[in-house]
Amino acid sequence: MTQTIAWLQVLAATPSASARRNAEARQQILTKPPGALGQLEALAIHLAALQSTAQPRVERVYIAVFAGDHGVAAEGVSAFPQAVTGEMIRNFARGGAAISVLARQLGATLEVINLGTVNNPGPLDGVKNYHLGAGTANFTLEPAMSEHQLACALNAGRHAAERAKLTIAQLFIGGEMGIANTTAATALACALLDAAPEKLAGPGTGLDANGVARKVEVIRRALNLHNNHLTSPLEALRRVGGFEIAALAGSYIACAQMGLPVLVDGFIASSAALAATRLRPGVEDWLLFSHASAEPGHRAMLTALGAQPLLDLGMRLGEGSGAATAVPLLRIACALHNEMATFTEAGVSEKAS
Repeated sequence: MTQTIAWLQVLAATPSASARRNAEARQQILTKPPGALGQLEALAIHLAALQSTAQPRVERVYIAVFAGDHGVAAEGVSAFPQAVTGEMIRNFARGGAAISVLARQLGATLEVINLGTVNNPGPLDGVKNYHLGAGTANFTLEPAMSEHQLACALNAGRHAAERAKLTIAQLFIGGEMGIANTTAATALACALLDAAPEKLAGPGTGLDANGVARKVEVIRRALNLHNNHLTSPLEALRRVGGFEIAALAGSYIACAQMGLPVLVDGFIASSAALAATRLRPGVEDWLLFSHASAEPGHRAMLTALGAQPLLDLGMRLGEGSGAATAVPLLRIACALHNEMATFTEAGVSEKAS
């Protein structure tokens, strides 16, 4: 496995310090009091540094949705049947899912990557198939993935990032779909943060209090089983992660290596981002965080990542939907930065020194 994922050791790119300085200087001479646009100014400056340009833009957005099933669904941790994963892949292909609608509204490229489901939906237009198995194994009994499956999932994420780069994308969004994946994401976050499952576990797709308590117990059993191996972020990802979570982590690392900004979605995506930053230091420089998920454990992950989410709308759908919803905000930040007049251009008096 070491040879097939040797690319993980490639250093992340370094954001442009000169582009950041130039963007900061421009913000100081636009026709407004310094700092008056708040976080919109910081966003534009950060994007200028990441894109190494005086005029940052996010018109070309690439969305990759990774799907996969989870063996831990057998423990009754989801309010929905496992067949929904395959059914939703068909819905993505037909354009009926939330992320499909959002992608159309944004004029974004959308691709769906099926990494392995219990009910294989078969060939579908717009869906790439990497059959890594009929979902992961039940991680309360054994590791979720073999070493080979983990390597393939990471590489699937890398390949999606490379396709995004080839389209000259200005922003990458990773989405996910997989029944029981909030359980996997919670278990992974517990392992990486050394947190108790009752602190991070939430209702996911709509569990009641008893369902959440069952999820906590399932995660506790898994953490106890794999405890001696969870000090390695790669092994934690293999043992209690999921195909789509590993693919997201791989995509984030590859984007950082290639210098492509990432807009991270919610709870599941943030668990992948946490794993990615532990696997490859420097990845965090390339991550923007779109929103605060309604899942209770998301705040703990955002804090660990030093992240300030752009939106807080009570969303918890996944699919990349929260990230897609935040794209117009990034576009506004860029438009203000690029198109506002300076004091000199507008003939407006500057603040007295």
